[in-house]
Order: sequence, then C-alpha cells, then structure tokens
Amino acid sequence: MIKAGMLYTNQQRLDRDMISGLDDQLAMIRLARDKGWNSYFAGQHFLNEGNNKGMQQFPMLARLAAEAGEMTMGTGITLVAMHNPVYLAETIASLDIIARGNLVFGVGLGYRNEEFEAFGIVKGQRVKRFEQTLDLVKRLWAGEEVTFDSLYCKLNKARLNLRPVQQPHPPIWFAAKHENALRRAARMGDCLYHSPKATFETHKKRIAFYKNELKKAGKPIPRENPCRIEIYCARSRKLAMELGAPFMMEKYQVYAQWEQSQAMPAHERIDLPFDQLAKDRFVIGTPEDCYEQLRPYWEQLGMNHFVFRTHFLGMPLANSLQSIRLMSDELLPALRKAEPRPLAEVAAA
Repeated sequence: MIKAGMLYTNQQRLDRDMISGLDDQLAMIRLARDKGWNSYFAGQHFLNEGNNKGMQQFPMLARLAAEAGEMTMGTGITLVAMHNPVYLAETIASLDIIARGNLVFGVGLGYRNEEFEAFGIVKGQRVKRFEQTLDLVKRLWAGEEVTFDSLYCKLNKARLNLRPVQQPHPPIWFAAKHENALRRAARMGDCLYHSPKATFETHKKRIAFYKNELKKAGKPIPRENPCRIEIYCARSRKLAMELGAPFMMEKYQVYAQWEQSQAMPAHERIDLPFDQLAKDRFVIGTPEDCYEQLRPYWEQLGMNHFVFRTHFLGMPLANSLQSIRLMSDELLPALRKAEPRPLAEVAAA
C-alpha cells in the first residue's frame, strides 16, 4: 500500500490576507482528513524574497493538528542548523505530544545564503553546525546528561525532561541531494526523503548511492521510502494545464530566485521553461494520467509514501479543492492497491 500525504505552507502573495490564506489551508486539511489521507507536512523558510510570504512551520503544524484527526504530522523539512539544539529538541518533542506520538521529523541543511547569514552561520561551518545540532537533539531526547560548549550553545550537564512520545525519537526523514549529504542521511537519518525537484534518473542514482552508504554504515534498508511530489489533477490534461501549470511555474520561479538552481546538480537546474521543468518531475493530468506518471516511482524506485503539494503560490482555493477531491476519489484508491517494490530490491542505477 502507498501512503498519501499533503504539504501545507500557507505561502501567499504579498497582497493576500494571511488569515484568509490560513482558512484555505484549513479547508484543504479538513477535506484530506475526511477523505482518509495519511499525513500532513509543513516546510520551513525564513526571510521570503519576492512577491510571497509564508507562515512558520511549528505554529502552522500545531494549528493544522486541530483539524487533522489521526493523520501523521511531519516537518518537511526543518532547517536544523538554524535552530538552537535545546529549543529544537523541546519543540519537536512538543509537536510529537500534540501529534500523540505520530510525528515525522524531516530534516535538511538548507541552501539560501540569506537564511544562514540571518542566523550567523558562516560558510564552512554550516554542515558542522547541522551535524552538531542534530546529534545534540538526539542525545537530549535519549535522556543523556549533556555537556557542550560552543559559540551558539553552552550546556553543563544538561538533561531534557520533556521528551518525545516516540522513543528513542520520531523517525528522521533526511533531505539530501549531493553525495556528502547522502552520506549524512545514511549515517544520521532513518530514511531518505526524496526531493520533487530531481528527475527520475537522478532519483535512481541517489537511491543506489544511499543504499551503498547504508551498507557501509552497517544499517538496514529502511521500510519507509518517501518522496515529495508536485501534482495537479483535473478531468482532462488540458484543464490541468490551465488550472495548475501557471501556479506550479510561479512557485519554481520563486525557487530559482532563492538560489535553488545553484543548490541543484548542474544538469538539473530549475530555471527552465515549464515543459522542460515538468518533464520527469511534475505529475499533472487526469487521475489516470497521474497514476501512470507515478507508477515508475513505486514499481522501479520502491517509493511508498508520497507527500503531494496540491496548492501553489497564488492558486485559488477552488482549484486546489478540485484537485484534492479528484485525487481522493479516483487516484488514492488506486494507489492504495499498488504494491511498491521493496527498497532492498531496487536495482542500482
């Protein structure tokens, strides 16, 4: 069975009222809850540039939890290096309590210079800060007495009384693109959280590299193999292109402005025309089209938990709800019958 999740950000254009934008997000998660979706996630950025603004991840997730029923909550992703380890440990523990022990902790390094600079993280120290912070969070969650001294955190035999419901910790989904990051994912995470910006061939190469690093680390192949997917579903492909494509493109123009192209491998830039950008990345069309476009992800790559973004910057609520209803009624039932290939059996690229 394939699980289906949804990404929420309340990212809006500057002239949009954020309260009404939040109401739109709540309408979407209520529909997802009532239609039996499995999970909900929120992303994280700071100092949005251009014609957009968005709510912060932790309060957003806490508000969504009031509407989500039994759905799994997920941070997708948290920019670990930009947080104090004590704050992060207690905040994620608090979210796991709110989620009643049903939280996924998605982590990543980040890529925007403005964000790192805002938190005083200089080049050459970003990876170290990320690894130190994540390690400290895990140790605090384990109930260790922690002593640590750095410019950004000093602990003297500190012990955390507030811990996650899930022990030793919530599952850690690791966003990673480059080889060094994939090594960290194998060493420090519980599974690889695949990017929607990668092409299918890149996914294959990353999975092969990641599995090899897991073997080196003496760690088992994870059961969970999640991927974020950009999607728009309509009664015809023509209608999907009309109602979804312009807003998908606007979002990726924002990504390009935020230096995301520079963060991607050279052959996978995202500052491209829509037809080139969408190829082997976006899922768009009828429920049948979407099913066939997704099929290689579970048949060839063993992906078994899709986190769909169904709402994009500037998209009217009616467009999103139309796509969500169609996915809920026709795409998700078919996905739930699918049998993903076990990740252990996915062939090397």
